[in-house]
Amino acid sequence: MLSGALQALLHEKDFEKVSVQDIAEKAALNRATFYDHYPDKFALLESMVHERFESLIVEHGLRFDVCEGAIKRIALIVCDFITDIGCDATKKRRQLEMHVQMAVIATIRQLFVEGSKRFHQARATVLDDRTLALVATSAAWAICGATNEWARTPDRGSADEVAEAIESIVAPMFSALVEPVAQNA
Repeated sequence: MLSGALQALLHEKDFEKVSVQDIAEKAALNRATFYDHYPDKFALLESMVHERFESLIVEHGLRFDVCEGAIKRIALIVCDFITDIGCDATKKRRQLEMHVQMAVIATIRQLFVEGSKRFHQARATVLDDRTLALVATSAAWAICGATNEWARTPDRGSADEVAEAIESIVAPMFSALVEPVAQNA
């Protein structure tokens, strides 16, 4: 109910002008109920974006599996998501954009972590959790940063072109996770 209320309010006014009281009233709940679930409107926004982005990943049947093409598919989904929600760099939308990006990055990072762990479990190899966290975080930020730059660029190329470029840049990051497999073979 709270996500639906926030989504409806975002069609009526800018995120900066939406208050917790506005959200609670729109959801026909009191503020205490809001705070039982979220510490502030930013946490609700990030949760809402995370759910929408994750459902898009499920809809596309995407799982990260450290194989050729997976990063490109993730980048294409991010391009679609960012253009669909209309994030831009206008001063009024920066606060909203930042929270949208953080939720998308967290979702991509988790996708990379889970996929990398499955990859190593299937091969009975040891995975360094610190290296995994560093690679997954760096790759997620790189994808989101590049797609946001693409979305802001006038006369930009196609989503497919930028996704290919992103894959060529990001894929080598995962070699730090795959190399131990080659050494054990």
